[in-house]
Amino acid sequence: MFPVPKAPVQHWLIKSEPFKYSWAQLEKDGRTLWDGVRNFEARNNLRAMKEGDLCLFYHSNEGKDVVGIARVVRAAYPDPTAPGEDWSVVDVAPHKPLKLAVALDLIKSEPSLSEMQLLKRSRLSVVPVEKSHFDLILKLGKTKA
Repeated sequence: MFPVPKAPVQHWLIKSEPFKYSWAQLEKDGRTLWDGVRNFEARNNLRAMKEGDLCLFYHSNEGKDVVGIARVVRAAYPDPTAPGEDWSVVDVAPHKPLKLAVALDLIKSEPSLSEMQLLKRSRLSVVPVEKSHFDLILKLGKTKA
């Protein structure tokens, strides 16, 4: 038997309003389920996440910046806050804070990030991130994964 190759790490961006659930709270909790997603496209993105994938943690509405990297620690399962409905959650844990928060204005001003899903699909709370975009955000945040 040959070993099954491990799937490559995918990259995502997850949004939360800091007054609802902040990066600091995720660090304090050590792990959380990413619940409350009620958009089909965002739900499908959750369902595509695999254990080990990395997520940019974005503070939306107030702050409007990427502040940390979370890691998916449990793949999608039914959302316990929506019994009998077809919604999903994943579990995430803090991986590393960014040394420097990367503001939305900076992301918008960077030509090589113009196709980033955060800008193209700004209403979605969970979006895929191309590896090149992920790497550039970390560079702007003076952080290594």
